[in-house]
Amino acid sequence: MNYLSFKQSLQNYIIFNLKDIRKIDLKFDLRRLNEWKNKNYIKMIRDGHYIFADIEINEKIIFLIANKIYSHSYISLENALSYYNLIPEEVFQITSVSTKKTNNFETSVGNFNYRHIKPSLYFGYKLLEFEKRNILIAEPEKALLDYFYLNAQLRTANDFREMRINDDEFVNQINKRKFNKYLRAFKNKSLTNRTKTFLNIIQND
Repeated sequence: MNYLSFKQSLQNYIIFNLKDIRKIDLKFDLRRLNEWKNKNYIKMIRDGHYIFADIEINEKIIFLIANKIYSHSYISLENALSYYNLIPEEVFQITSVSTKKTNNFETSVGNFNYRHIKPSLYFGYKLLEFEKRNILIAEPEKALLDYFYLNAQLRTANDFREMRINDDEFVNQINKRKFNKYLRAFKNKSLTNRTKTFLNIIQND
């Protein structure tokens, strides 16, 4: 299979791996991947996951790649908070949570950071549709709670003020009933107390 035929066959894939390639050609010669990588036709992200070098990278493509290269993960923490305009900062790494161990991958398209959560906390995400694909991303309520849970140093009113949460977006996007339901599911007294401090800031500042 030549490169043009290969690219045409995988045109519906943003990121692909050997399993995807075998779907179109069971006898594919793996040496072609190194050849095309050296010619800068394709880029390897990690562990046999590739993208075409001429693809235009944007936020949702990055999110999709993050889901794909470390399965059982969803976009959360700073990236999700930024996506929902709950925090003002531009995020320079892609942050996710996963039931796998904490990990970090520096790649040609970005730095992907994954924080471990126990399987019982792997909930509160939704499917974000993008070009007939689904991206797993935390709901705004869960993104906040994931962030508080994994950043136990956030304790005081000043700590939470320094996050610069957008009060208007919080009011518009956060479902209080869902937020409290998710908080109870953590079964973490410290998190509950710290979250109360945060809510006092939002309500009274």
